[in-house]
Amino acid sequence: MKAAVINQYGQVGDVVRVTDVPVPAVGPRDVLIEVRAAGVNPVDHLIVKGFLSTGEPSGPLVIGNELAGVVTQVGAEATRFAVGDEVFSRVDPRVGGAFAEYVAVDESLVAAKPSRLTFEEAASLPLVALTALQALTEQADVRSGTRVLIHGGAGGVGSAAVQIAKQLGAEVVATAGSGSVELVRELGADRVIDYRTEKFDEVVSDVDVVLDTIGGETQERSFGVLKNGGTLVSIVAVPDAEAKKARWNVEARSFFMRPQGEQLAHLAGLVESGRLRPIVETVFPLDEASEALQKVERGGARGKTVISVRR
Repeated sequence: MKAAVINQYGQVGDVVRVTDVPVPAVGPRDVLIEVRAAGVNPVDHLIVKGFLSTGEPSGPLVIGNELAGVVTQVGAEATRFAVGDEVFSRVDPRVGGAFAEYVAVDESLVAAKPSRLTFEEAASLPLVALTALQALTEQADVRSGTRVLIHGGAGGVGSAAVQIAKQLGAEVVATAGSGSVELVRELGADRVIDYRTEKFDEVVSDVDVVLDTIGGETQERSFGVLKNGGTLVSIVAVPDAEAKKARWNVEARSFFMRPQGEQLAHLAGLVESGRLRPIVETVFPLDEASEALQKVERGGARGKTVISVRR
C-alpha cells in the first residue's frame, strides 16, 4: 500500500516521502480501515521533526493521526463494527499511521462516521474536536453561564471549540484574523475580536476560562483577562505554570488530548443534529503529503487541511 513515511527525523520537506509499505497486521481488537481521507495537524510536523520522540525511527514510520474510511476487516475479538461500515478515528498517537491506504486501529478509538459528512470533512474532526471537548469539559468546567475566551477561533481546534462551548451554554468570546471574523461569528461566537486591529486584553476582562491554542505572548497576556479563580487551558506548554498560578490566583495547565471512541461518537451526534460542523480549507492528494504538512506548519489557516487518500 502507499503511505507517507519518514525514515529519520528532520525538516518536513527533506524527510517525508510517499512509498509502498506493507498493509498493517490486524490485532484481535483492531479494525482494518481503508483510509479515504486523513486530517493534517500541527502535531504531525512536530512528530516529523522528532520533537515528540526520544530516538530515531527503527524503520519506515507511517505518519498521520486522524482519518475517515471504510472497515475492510475486523479482528477476532472486535465486535463494534462490521466490514463495510464507514468510520472515523483519532488513532493511537504512539502508533500513528493515518497517512496511508490502510490503517489498523483498536476499535475503542473508532466511531461511526456522521452520514451527513464527506470523508474529507469527517477526517478533519477527530483530533481537533476531541481536543476542544476535553479542554472545555475535563480540563475546565465549562457550562451554562461560563464566560470563555477562545484564541484562534478560525483554526482547527478553535473552530470546534467555539461550537462546542456554545452547546455547553457558555458565553463565547473568540479571537480571529480580519478575514475570519464573520466565519467565527457564524460558528456561534457572541463576540469576535480581530487581533489585527484590537488587543484582546484591552477589551476583555473577567473571563472564567481561556482556551489557548497559540502560546507565547498571547498566552502571557491571557492571564490578565481571567477573573480570580479562573482557568487557562493550553494545547501548548505553559512555562512557569506554578508561578503564574500564584501570581494571578488562577489555574493554568497544558494538556495533550487522548483518543476516545465514545466521545467521538458523542461528537458525531452533534454533527448529525447540525450543532457541529467541520471547516475544511484545503485538500491535498496523498502524493502531496509533504506539501500538506508544510502548509499546516506555516499556520494561519481557516479550519483544516486534509489529505485525500482514496476517492
